[in-house]
Amino acid sequence: MKTILVSGGSGKLASHLVRHGNETGHFVASQTRQEMNVTNRQSIARALDAYKPDIFIHSAAYTRPMNKHQVNPDISLETNIVGTSNVTLECMKRAIKLVYISTDYVYPGIEGNYSEDSALSPFVGNNDGVTKYGWSKLGGECAVKMYDGSLILRLCICNYPFPHPKAATNIKKSLMYDRDAAKTIFKLLDEEGVINVGGPPQSVYDFAKLDNPNVGTVSRESIGDVLIAPDTSMNTSKMRKILKGDSKND
Repeated sequence: MKTILVSGGSGKLASHLVRHGNETGHFVASQTRQEMNVTNRQSIARALDAYKPDIFIHSAAYTRPMNKHQVNPDISLETNIVGTSNVTLECMKRAIKLVYISTDYVYPGIEGNYSEDSALSPFVGNNDGVTKYGWSKLGGECAVKMYDGSLILRLCICNYPFPHPKAATNIKKSLMYDRDAAKTIFKLLDEEGVINVGGPPQSVYDFAKLDNPNVGTVSRESIGDVLIAPDTSMNTSKMRKILKGDSKND
């Protein structure tokens, strides 16, 4: 049994992590921004010293809606880059295993089938909130990579059920529902380095209609506030190989 602390406690992924982790025999707690502000190292230190976790899962981030990274790039930088650096430093000081929740938006988003070793450069089709979000998460990755033994998980996730009435037919991703991602994360906690986490490459529409056959269609060009990369699909063979051989965390 491990003691695990999760940041971003008000988010849906964090709630799934807490629920699934405790169901599988670990002690898992989460902290909201009000309880632990990652932009404040003393706040992080207090939480880590109180819980003394074996593993810290850093899922807190400034995320959706994507256009707010265009409006408030300072908050994006302070939270996703500086905040992740703070978390890394405090985990490093205490030798706590750090698991960083990153995103498929760190990839260029043009050709798809990106592996963990692919070149990283968030979508340059339009320097809007999507691109700035990608850079902010990649900045966080840079901090985490400085800490030996850490784990970066590049997730492509969506809330369950699919939260929109329409889904894009010409955006290709490797989507996985957050509830399923939480279960997968617990099977990867002993790993190090970088792992892509997601489902089969397909259009967002094809993903959504599996659970909602009545979902409508939309094109990426008609999404008004941001221009989403056309193809951030990931090669998840590394993840699948690990999961196929996994037994100790089931």
